[in-house]
Amino acid sequence: MPPMTVLGWFHTVIGAAAILTAIYSLYHHKILSAANASGKAYLLMTLFVASSALMIYNQGGLGPGHALAVLALLALGIGVFVELKAPIGGLSKYLQTAAYTATLLFHMIPAITDFLRRLPVGDPFIESFDSPLLRGFYLAFLLAFIAGLSVQFLWLRKQSSTS
Repeated sequence: MPPMTVLGWFHTVIGAAAILTAIYSLYHHKILSAANASGKAYLLMTLFVASSALMIYNQGGLGPGHALAVLALLALGIGVFVELKAPIGGLSKYLQTAAYTATLLFHMIPAITDFLRRLPVGDPFIESFDSPLLRGFYLAFLLAFIAGLSVQFLWLRKQSSTS
């Protein structure tokens, strides 16, 4: 692995903070939203992390991390638009939730990939993207995303039926 640049360090630290902030926000508010301080902080950190990922080329050019950054920015843009404009009425909250929660998935994939490819220093857990351990994490994150989104949708449904 190439050494980390200053931008890479900022990207990594803010990315880790974003993940922790999302977990906090989900625990306290059930969904990610710019309507609360932790949600807004998460969304701003996500904007920085995804944007800065587009400037990191430590693998010799465009790669999967760049694609995930573009997907995160698209999901972020969709989520913000839907949260502000509610273009599809009551379904807007569901689309917002799906978009913002997808950004968390898009954080987790490169985070675990970099972690497993860099640590422990000198003898990383994995050597390639084809590692079964890495693929297992990807599958676990996808299943957690689906389960988490399902729980959020049930919570939203409950909220709409009680109001």
